Amino acid sequence: MTSPKPAPKIALVASSTKQARDAERQLRAAHDFVAEDEADIVIALGGDGFMLHRLHLMLDDGRGRPVFGMNLGTVGFLMNEWRVEGLIERIAKARRITVTPLKVEITPAKGERVTLPAINELSLLRETRQIARIEVAINGRVMLPELMCDGVLVATPAGSTAYNLSAYGPILPLDSALLALTPISPFRPRRWRGAILPDRTRIRFTVLESGKRPVSAVADQREVRNIRSVEIGIDREKSLTLLFDPEHALDDRIAMEQFVV
Repeated sequence: MTSPKPAPKIALVASSTKQARDAERQLRAAHDFVAEDEADIVIALGGDGFMLHRLHLMLDDGRGRPVFGMNLGTVGFLMNEWRVEGLIERIAKARRITVTPLKVEITPAKGERVTLPAINELSLLRETRQIARIEVAINGRVMLPELMCDGVLVATPAGSTAYNLSAYGPILPLDSALLALTPISPFRPRRWRGAILPDRTRIRFTVLESGKRPVSAVADQREVRNIRSVEIGIDREKSLTLLFDPEHALDDRIAMEQFVV
């Protein structure tokens, strides 16, 4: 007779908000949790910002434990509904969604090159009142010698409904193997509205007149100011696993966003 599969070891983490801390106390009263470094699965209580923060910590430590988030923030696009009851059953039935981050290599105007992951997007943003001037190259070929704009971003499918959507970029299905290249308030070329690219593409931004028109690079929540250039591509060596209730999975939510009016 086959032995029953042992129950997974679960860790619980929560954001610093009162709502999340109250929810944490309720769950700890109902379940036994282990330390995060001993866990097979992590429960995250908070909003999308807190989830991104936790996912970045996992990328940094190299341990890809699945994460089941419950929304105690505002939008909660990366999260499930908050409920105390049925937690173990929900985890057992959850759908696994794999997310692959961007690898962002930033060359500052001064200092050493910085390499950062980006799960949602990499954004370039002007630092002053003066418009940014940015050269855009795709796979080593200059496609736009000069993009005059407030900024430009590269979004993954998982991030295409975040800042990218606010900048009028396209929504990408989660399994599409595509990237969205989206300008932010473009001035010239006035008619250019961005591009949809295969995720094997290498994208390079070069800041023109970086001394006069400084630009910062933001990889999700991490910023490097006054940059000279950025190279972006998918990081094939890293991945993250998010757990979702079957009726609330991320791929379905991204698809449904295309019909929101």
